[in-house]
Amino acid sequence: MRLALWQVILFAVLQGITELFPVSSVAHAVLLPAILHWNITKEGLLPFTVMLHLGTAFALFFFFWPEWRDLILAVISPGRWQTAEGKRMLRLLLRLVVATVPAAAIGFLFEKALSLHFPSGTSAAFFLMVNGLVLILSDRRRALAVEKSRGISGREMLDEEIVRLSYGKSTLIGLAQSLALIPGFSRSGMTMVAGIFAGLSYEAAARFSFLLATPIILGAGILEVPKLLHADLNHLLVPAILGGISAGIAATVSVWLLMRYFHAHEVKAFRPFGIYCILAGLFALIYLSFGG
Repeated sequence: MRLALWQVILFAVLQGITELFPVSSVAHAVLLPAILHWNITKEGLLPFTVMLHLGTAFALFFFFWPEWRDLILAVISPGRWQTAEGKRMLRLLLRLVVATVPAAAIGFLFEKALSLHFPSGTSAAFFLMVNGLVLILSDRRRALAVEKSRGISGREMLDEEIVRLSYGKSTLIGLAQSLALIPGFSRSGMTMVAGIFAGLSYEAAARFSFLLATPIILGAGILEVPKLLHADLNHLLVPAILGGISAGIAATVSVWLLMRYFHAHEVKAFRPFGIYCILAGLFALIYLSFGG
């Protein structure tokens, strides 16, 4: 697997955007090299892509640093456990843990079986279309419940909306997150859709999704990135680091734009992304089946 600098930057920026936009970064990581006929091996693609994801994870960590700081302080400072803020942070942390476990467990148990399907462009294109359809259908659900959360804004109000989730609903959001193990399904998209069905607003669902992203991506990084140190892949280490930095910059811009976008839209916020997924998946499917 050899990539020129421009390929690394393009790949990384695309990943930094699509990891947070509900359009499946993994599908784009599979489809871009397939459509452009890049010489990328399966062994190199997965750890390289995970390094880009790590750049996104660090961008999210710093963007939501006030939340992570308060979550950490709520755990290590017993004096905070009895305060309203401390209790709210602990309740938020518990829901993050509950929602993280399903995807982490499924990914650990079925890592080898799922990795076999990672390079398939046609399956990624098909599931990208399914992802788009799910996004559009979930907009109808949100439209029916919009009055329940009209006017919700601000960090404390959004966090309060999240901590009202039951542990059962948090678990379902975690199960939805595990769909991202199938190339074509968006991790952020499926967790936000599950959040909508659990009663969250777009903005709160996005916030919960982005907070969930950090631990699950870091976990994947611990498993995959060390593979770049192997003798046959160590030439990818420097490009992967440059890509991770580029992906982190793109992710920072993306999360800022998305949080503003979801704050401003109470209905049909997923529709543009859903239409894009269907059209992009259809194009890729036709191209790879007949023209590629």
